[in-house]
Amino acid sequence: QVHLVESGGGLAEPGGSLRLSCTASGRTVSNYAVGWFRQAPRKEREFAAAISMSGRNIYYADFAKGRFTVSRDNAENTVYLQMNSLKPEDTAVYYCAAANRNYGLDDRDTYDYWGQGTQVTVSS
Repeated sequence: QVHLVESGGGLAEPGGSLRLSCTASGRTVSNYAVGWFRQAPRKEREFAAAISMSGRNIYYADFAKGRFTVSRDNAENTVYLQMNSLKPEDTAVYYCAAANRNYGLDDRDTYDYWGQGTQVTVSS
């Protein structure tokens, strides 16, 4: 079993940037595909980005394309989500999740393990 911990959330101004980290323990993160999801108040949890086990395949939700970048550093057992050009509508709790497969990564039901989430607030 892998344990995931997100960090890097906080308050950013519109147009600003944040980098979220998802650090794994218990098992090496290279054995998993990792996705990022977010959940705003009174909304469903939605897919943001995902990276395959090898890192060769990367997927983004439409709202993330051109602004968010997902990457992984298997040596650090960490997956990152770089978020640029932040908007107030990006305000949400951001979760990382790990999956034992490389398909269906935009579907939250694909994932076996979830972190506790980190709050991102975009406001002036």
